[in-house]
Amino acid sequence: MQQTTVLILGGTGKTGRRIAQLLEAKNRVYRVGSRSGSPAFDWEAPATWKPALEGVATVYLSYYPDLAVPGAVDTIRTFTQVMVAGGVKRVVLLSGRGEPEAQACEEIVMDSGLEWTILRCAWFSQNFSEGYLLEPLQAGFVALPAGGMREPFIDADDIADVAVAALTEDGHAGELYELTGPRLLTFAEAVAEVAQATGRSIEYQHVPMGEYIDMLRQYGIPEDHIWLISYLFTEVLDGRNESLGNGVQRALKRTPRDFGNYAHATAATGIWNEQ
Repeated sequence: MQQTTVLILGGTGKTGRRIAQLLEAKNRVYRVGSRSGSPAFDWEAPATWKPALEGVATVYLSYYPDLAVPGAVDTIRTFTQVMVAGGVKRVVLLSGRGEPEAQACEEIVMDSGLEWTILRCAWFSQNFSEGYLLEPLQAGFVALPAGGMREPFIDADDIADVAVAALTEDGHAGELYELTGPRLLTFAEAVAEVAQATGRSIEYQHVPMGEYIDMLRQYGIPEDHIWLISYLFTEVLDGRNESLGNGVQRALKRTPRDFGNYAHATAATGIWNEQ
């Protein structure tokens, strides 16, 4: 594929930041789409969309905070129309497993006439180190409304690798990649692996959803984030995703990174040390 400017939406987030680093290493031309970008991009300010797409032929489409939030489907529909009108040729959509709203957004992209690739992802391993679970792990006590349900946690580095392949190489158009890790873990098991990797004692406790929401409010988590977390734990993380995908294998011809490897590599940075 002839080199073109890549717009990375969510370019400062878990996957976007990694994609930018990989594109930089490949000497590819890219633009970070964020409120602090130049030009700025803001999902809540549609007037910023067209300037951010100027001269762009390829887009990594990551919607903040999540495709499941109310209004996301309409926003993605409108933004896709702007992409088409602006001359975009290729789009790689970051999507989520088991989310009906995310699947509706997938269909919008698939029906757009653009060259598309869908990355339908499991729960990110990095939510344990780059999200709201970081402080509880540092404190040595994690409480979640997740019991025996198992999740095939996916490493954000794998997502970035697949995304960059789809953004810069031929052969990924029209592909829907289910991106998961290589095994299923409960959240309690995942926390135990973090504890083992750090050499610390970290307690896990299952709590009812109502009690968990109260806890999030005490931590000062914004209400829109509380809504999203509640949605994920009640509607998505209910066992429907207790299966392994083969998207990493198909896209990259290798196995995905294991959660244990992620835990040991992250523990080595010291980020989970008691604060």
